[in-house]
Amino acid sequence: MAPVDGTAGGTGRSELLASFIDAARRSGSLMQLLSQAAADRIGINATDLNCLNILSFSGPMTAGQLAQATGLTTASITGVIDRLEQAGYAQRERDARDRRRVVVRLIVSAVHRDVAPAFAPVVAAWHDIAKSYTDDELALIASFQRRVEAALRDQVTGTR
Repeated sequence: MAPVDGTAGGTGRSELLASFIDAARRSGSLMQLLSQAAADRIGINATDLNCLNILSFSGPMTAGQLAQATGLTTASITGVIDRLEQAGYAQRERDARDRRRVVVRLIVSAVHRDVAPAFAPVVAAWHDIAKSYTDDELALIASFQRRVEAALRDQVTGTR
């Protein structure tokens, strides 16, 4: 049981918070490096890879929606979409509900063929790490990660 003052095993809260922030910064830096290395292997740039990732989570999006999700300008997103189409990873198509709108759709087979293998080792490592946690602990970690994601998204999109 943690002491009443909020410390854990003699380590003060401020030291724990500093350690937490340090770990988050290190992880963020390593994720950027991993993404850049993967983008280089795949033959696209890191911004384009991030947009592919967003499309994989969100499904088809308009250029404006993708711009909002990334914090990029619509002019920049047009270039991203052009490059992703040229590389065979995305395609523009008319929205089935509103034929005036154009949405960007991931070409899943190409992404699975070329992009997924670049991340397979780290995904396997995450699975191995997750094995050492209980279901309740994993639920807590996943909840925490979703909150971190929301905070980061707010910073990227300027919604806060």
